[in-house]
Amino acid sequence: MFGKAIFATAAAIFSMLSGAAFSADYPAPKQGDWTFPEFKLHTGETLKDVRLHYTTIGAPTGQPVILLHGTYGSAANFLTSDFAGELFGAGQPLDAQKYYLIIPDALGSGKSAKPSDGLKAKFPRYNYADMVEAQYRLVTEGLGVKHARLVIGNSMGGMQTWIWAGAHPDFMDISVPMASQPTEMAGRNWAMRKMLVESVRSDPDWNNGDYTQQPKLFRFASAMFGVATSGGTQGYYQIAGTHEKSNMLALDRLNAPFNADANDFMYQWESSADYDASGDLGKITSVVLAINAADDERNPPELGVMEEAMKKVKSGSLYIVPASPDTRGHGTTGNARFWKAKLQEVLEKTPKR
Repeated sequence: MFGKAIFATAAAIFSMLSGAAFSADYPAPKQGDWTFPEFKLHTGETLKDVRLHYTTIGAPTGQPVILLHGTYGSAANFLTSDFAGELFGAGQPLDAQKYYLIIPDALGSGKSAKPSDGLKAKFPRYNYADMVEAQYRLVTEGLGVKHARLVIGNSMGGMQTWIWAGAHPDFMDISVPMASQPTEMAGRNWAMRKMLVESVRSDPDWNNGDYTQQPKLFRFASAMFGVATSGGTQGYYQIAGTHEKSNMLALDRLNAPFNADANDFMYQWESSADYDASGDLGKITSVVLAINAADDERNPPELGVMEEAMKKVKSGSLYIVPASPDTRGHGTTGNARFWKAKLQEVLEKTPKR
């Protein structure tokens, strides 16, 4: 998913174009923190007193649903009219009167423990497996949830959903990874991430992570990455189909409010480097509904990667949202109206375990 500024810009454009105006019809979100006295990372390093922030919606007596956000995001990414407004209300697929919605802020982002808390570049390196382990411990040890009806995630959260399904196959009835693939991080997806990080690292202002002001290249690299890897071909033509409009879009992206931290940002993108959930596909016992977009720049469906991967899943299906002037490439799945009927269908058909 997007960084905070990128996501906010895309969400604003999406809402403006769709004319979405929604009054929330679900219980007020509640926030909390759970602290691990000690957390061991894949590198062997140990962090003390690691805070994981989370948001819940609905009563703990409801059926648990775990929602996983995208890179450098937080629970706030889901609390929008395009997502919560389509899913969490009365009679909607994830009706919060029926479900207990749990949205962790991933390790390294949101209000969870991250480099900018003080350690800066001395913060230990973490990867997606570490982030999933932290989420799992929060849910099971911190919140006492032993089994979930559903684990659903978008972009980074989608990749983490693949990891959840393979690492904890009996934990959930249904897994819904979106805007993601279970295969290793490669192609444009990784190349652009690598260039994004190296752009910031090469800025003298970065100063090996011990900067006193945010590196100047940070804003430009982030805006470039956002335009290059999310938005959709038809989507950009819809909102910037003339030279004047595209020029304005570029300037708007560059001048948008930007309060991100470079170290936090770089750690988040680099945490995907060794991602590859394909080896555990045969272990998955939950029903899988994989959702991608036809115009997704980071997970292009024409490669046939997903079709091959799904052959290894015992019970799964793949839904590709058709491209249109209303879709937004990698950002498409952030709008639940494109796929909520598919989610409702799998919830109705899948028995509880």
